[in-house]
Amino acid sequence: MNTWLTRLKQTTYNTSFMYNVRMIIAFSGTAFVPYFLDYQLATIPLTLGVVAAGLSDIDDRFSVRLLNLVYTYIGFFVTATSIYFLFPHPVLFAIGLIISCIGFILLGSLGRRYATISYGCLVISVYSMLGVHLFEEWYMQPSLLVAGAAWYGLISTISFLLFPVRQVQDKLSECYSSLGNFLFAKSNLFDVDMTPQSYQQSMIDLSLENGKLVGIFNEMKTALLTRLKGDRGQRDTRRSLQYYFVAQDIHERADSAHIDYQILTKVFEHSDILFRFQRILSIQGKACKDLSESILLRKNYKHNKRFKHAFQNLKVSLEKLRDDNHYDPIWINALFSLYQNLKSIDAQLRNLETEQNIVFDKSKHIENQLKDDDLKGWDDIVIRIKQHLTPESVLFRHAIRLSIVLLVSYIFVQVTQIQYGYWIILTALFVCQPNFNATKRRLRLRIVGTLIGIIIGEAVLYFIPSIEGQLLLLVLSGVLFFELRSKQYAQATAFITILALINFNLDGLGFSAAVPRMIDTLIGCALAWLGVTFIFPDWKFRRLPHSIQRSLQAQCNYLNEVIQQYKQGRNNGLNYRVVRRAAHNTDADVASLISTLATEPDFDPTQKSQAFEFLCLNHTFLSYIAALGAHRAQITDPEILNLLNQAQEDIQGALLKDEMPDLTTQNMLQTIRQRLTQDKKEDQLSLIILQQLSLMFSILQQLSHLKQNLSNERDDQATEFASL
Repeated sequence: MNTWLTRLKQTTYNTSFMYNVRMIIAFSGTAFVPYFLDYQLATIPLTLGVVAAGLSDIDDRFSVRLLNLVYTYIGFFVTATSIYFLFPHPVLFAIGLIISCIGFILLGSLGRRYATISYGCLVISVYSMLGVHLFEEWYMQPSLLVAGAAWYGLISTISFLLFPVRQVQDKLSECYSSLGNFLFAKSNLFDVDMTPQSYQQSMIDLSLENGKLVGIFNEMKTALLTRLKGDRGQRDTRRSLQYYFVAQDIHERADSAHIDYQILTKVFEHSDILFRFQRILSIQGKACKDLSESILLRKNYKHNKRFKHAFQNLKVSLEKLRDDNHYDPIWINALFSLYQNLKSIDAQLRNLETEQNIVFDKSKHIENQLKDDDLKGWDDIVIRIKQHLTPESVLFRHAIRLSIVLLVSYIFVQVTQIQYGYWIILTALFVCQPNFNATKRRLRLRIVGTLIGIIIGEAVLYFIPSIEGQLLLLVLSGVLFFELRSKQYAQATAFITILALINFNLDGLGFSAAVPRMIDTLIGCALAWLGVTFIFPDWKFRRLPHSIQRSLQAQCNYLNEVIQQYKQGRNNGLNYRVVRRAAHNTDADVASLISTLATEPDFDPTQKSQAFEFLCLNHTFLSYIAALGAHRAQITDPEILNLLNQAQEDIQGALLKDEMPDLTTQNMLQTIRQRLTQDKKEDQLSLIILQQLSLMFSILQQLSHLKQNLSNERDDQATEFASL
């Protein structure tokens, strides 16, 4: 009996399984309740209501979740009703379509919840067009769409009440899993057989993994923040908060760079030291993966016993290197700093589950705060919307582009009177994305998925003529669509196509809808492609100089905050974590932008090479700052403090104003290093500061030069484009 209960408990921890159970219940209700009531036509709007509600579902605390549901239902009903009354009047309908589309998309500037609800309303508007002929009474389709959405909302709310911290736990597990991937990528930099080409690829991989991790951290912060606002001292929420802060601290230490890895692999090419560092990073990555699984399964994490032996051997190897006069002391000191950093990561993982680490300490409340990005009132709403009322805003360009694409699609349907033409609008809505590459990828997947769905759907209607069998497959298709929509878009499209064909078959039009569905999909994809190509084309390379400038500014802010803590003492307060996160966010933006540019057919090979070189150097510079931040502590040596001030001024001048520094800072570095050597003073912290500043200045000129080259070339391209 206990074994059975244990297995049942573990099954409930499987989020994917429980989500699929929820969707099975939701689609079963919309499929079979009308069947037993002998009102099968109601299945169509009820099912579409579930789909729209599922796409609009958003994680939030209970009180706000209920408010979100009310907003969603009101939005769905008003939208569907407007479609019904405007449908017979094409001119008014077209005006309403373009205004509502722009309005809904710009509402996304107010935050995640508004963006999600607005998108659901857009989906409902097109679904209402598809079914406007089904019912004579104006209120029937809107009511049934809202009923389907409310049915899904009831099930999701019950699930939330049963497992209130499930979303936070899942996101926390994802954080540590991604952190493990980051550590694995970092370990590749200690490969003694590294070539310049493999080093650059390893740095690119590390930057992209860093971008993924930072994105997950941002999602985790949002999930935690909404829980903490409604928290009444719940232990699970506070525990998750501590785990989140530990993950951020591990990330800062793991991202630290105490040395130039390319030179490092050459200097210690025939030593065992790099293999030992690489092995420890790898097993720390595995430890983060194990911790991720423990969080997911609600088990206690057990720290790997191999760490103790591995660190002992690493320390012995380091001491032997220090006794060997063959190596420069600067390299040995850097390796010892790296050793201390890895030991700190080990301590964080080893002590994570102890009571003293998971109990919320009110005396350190300032270190347990999260930045609240929610709306602060009407003034904040006006400011946020105004910020996006410019072609420079991606959201604004997408709003104008999508509204015009939908308008052209509607005009095309009206002029041609094409059968089931509103599928064109639906396809354009789903395919048209804010950037060109994402749209292009979805075009291909949408066409392939629709074709597969039509072939399978027609076979289903032919070989399974019974209503009961088709309803079962409708439920299965709906569940698989939601399971795959964020993982395998082509397969998800295939299943939603099968669901659509079964729905149309309930209206007696199943077989006749197959070919028009394919034709409409092709037309909708073509219009979406034309839209992203010619309407405010999102040639992202024009924003590369702006993204580079933002990233370098954020890094300078991060460095400034680190230096302030060397003056005032270490703390993990909100301001420090905000500037650190901003530096990593902008670095991730640059990495994402440059990797996207690489897929553009007209991206010049020379510029591509420079862009990837900048990407590597930019992340390397951030890693040097992170190492300085990882060891931050108050210092009193006036020469070191003056050096930090001078270095900060020089770095900001070089990166932000293109003013290369004179030799003042370099001379100060050399003077202090000589003093410490003559005094034979083992001031480890001062040596770390000197080493990190030396590393920063070693790539400062190259980083500034690449920034100027990329900015100038892009400005020239933009001028040339504007003159055409």
